[in-house]
Amino acid sequence: MNTPDLSVEIAGIKLRNPVMTASGTFGYGAEFARYMDLESIGAIITKGLSLRPKAGNATPRIVETPGGMLNAIGLQNVGIDAFIADKVPFLRTISTPVIVNVYGNTLEEYGELAGRLDRIPEVAGLEVNISCPNVKQGGIVFGTDPAAAYEVVKMVRDATIKPVIVKLSPNVTDVVVMANACADAGADALSLINTLTGMAIDLAKRKPVLANITGGLSGPAIKPVALRMVWQVARAVQLPIIGIGGIMSATDALEFMLAGATAVQVGTANFLDPTAAQTIARDMERYLVEQGIADVKELIGALRS
Repeated sequence: MNTPDLSVEIAGIKLRNPVMTASGTFGYGAEFARYMDLESIGAIITKGLSLRPKAGNATPRIVETPGGMLNAIGLQNVGIDAFIADKVPFLRTISTPVIVNVYGNTLEEYGELAGRLDRIPEVAGLEVNISCPNVKQGGIVFGTDPAAAYEVVKMVRDATIKPVIVKLSPNVTDVVVMANACADAGADALSLINTLTGMAIDLAKRKPVLANITGGLSGPAIKPVALRMVWQVARAVQLPIIGIGGIMSATDALEFMLAGATAVQVGTANFLDPTAAQTIARDMERYLVEQGIADVKELIGALRS
């Protein structure tokens, strides 16, 4: 058969294939240029970006666990000024769409970030991390309260004409309620799931391994939870979905698409193999050829009951 069509579209962002890199696992893109062809994947999502530079949490802040890893990096990043001055020039040299993950601790911070990034042509869209505490509301996490999520998404939506993707937390009672709140606020797409809250203990020291005590669990261990949530949200919300959670192979990626995802993000796998995203995209094409499938979009939501 002819070469299958792997292209997909997320909220007007055209991707050559459904494979994206997950925020916090791929730096700002340039860090992986020596290891893989950045033009071989669908999109790059940057480390979470805030208005001001952030040093992150104290160490140790990463620990391997059975089937995954815990991280408590604390959203370390260079801040928007350094991003514009030092990171954007490289992004100008590649054709792969770049989506910037953003976060804040107040509604106003989210709005200001979105407004400044709106003026940067190299930024194809924004992914809004709502797994952050609203310091003005007693520390309530935006992503665990539907009203708070609605407010932050609406703030970003009003500040930019770029596509707005909202990254949903799994640490909620009902992910569909959160998805609907974000859709009502004007989100163009949803990505899910963010990490699950977890903990590791050092038996010899009788202390938590992470200096932050708890961290975000990612990797193969969370894949079944992520698949279930993607399937739930895909049935309830009429928005494109990007699946995240334990995607280590093309098989994993294709399962997420069957569950309803239009695209996927590769995260923890990047730490094991810096070429993982490229390999997964290549192997997805190989699967389509072997199965005689002309267009990867035929698989979106095609799960049989």
